Amino acid sequence: MNEPVTRMLADDAASRALGIQVHDVSAGAATATMTVRADMVNGHGITHGAYVFAVADTAFACACNSHGPLTVAAAVDITFVATSRAGDVLEAQAVERTRFGRSGIYDVTVRRGDDVIAEFRGTSRTVGNAPA
Repeated sequence: MNEPVTRMLADDAASRALGIQVHDVSAGAATATMTVRADMVNGHGITHGAYVFAVADTAFACACNSHGPLTVAAAVDITFVATSRAGDVLEAQAVERTRFGRSGIYDVTVRRGDDVIAEFRGTSRTVGNAPA
């Protein structure tokens, strides 16, 4: 895995607690997966949107930090396309669209198998150098 991302994930207690696993990190791209647990569903029996957002956000963070300097989210937008339920495995694939100055735009698609669950667009902002 990419060294800056490995360092970032070592301190990412939130993603670890949610069971999010990161795979296939390369320059400007990353894939993360999460199995929806029973405690992640809302009163309608579907995955709470915050958890769908979380797996997308982790993939986004890995993609935009893959270049090395410390980079954070400046803005995000998510569109929920379909529902998921406990037991479903969500896969978030992030891809860099462009970088300009200290900013970047990344698209993340969250899927359950072939079904699209959500589309996420994030704008990143580089705020410093990679941690030592």
